[in-house]
Amino acid sequence: MADPARARKLADRIKVVVAETLEKRVKDPRLGFITITDVRVTGDLQSATVFYTVYGEDSDLEATAAALASSKGMLRSEVGKNLNIRLTPTLEFIADAVPKKAAELDQLLRAAAERDAEVSRLASSARPAGEEDPYRQKTDSDD
Repeated sequence: MADPARARKLADRIKVVVAETLEKRVKDPRLGFITITDVRVTGDLQSATVFYTVYGEDSDLEATAAALASSKGMLRSEVGKNLNIRLTPTLEFIADAVPKKAAELDQLLRAAAERDAEVSRLASSARPAGEEDPYRQKTDSDD
């Protein structure tokens, strides 16, 4: 089990190397406008999961996934050349779901704000159902 700080540093370095390699060396036309968002390395430093997002439609995401799968070996060899570790970790590419979930949350928050505005609009003209002050008031005879 490696030190968590070392694993975090290794993940950061892998993120930079993969991003630079995708930008400069991978010439696959299927590769869309990709951003490497995060890399997580297992505790034994044998496997790295690379999270990415793609700007565009779902078809762009599928094409980019295919391009990453076909260039996985070259990316792993570049990671091995740039890292000074004994064993090069295997790379697994996973499309990051955070942007999609964030958009869904934004939409839900907008809908909730619209409902709140509607409720406050209705409440501004509302009148009490019973007396103006329904709570029992203390009178002189209650003492």
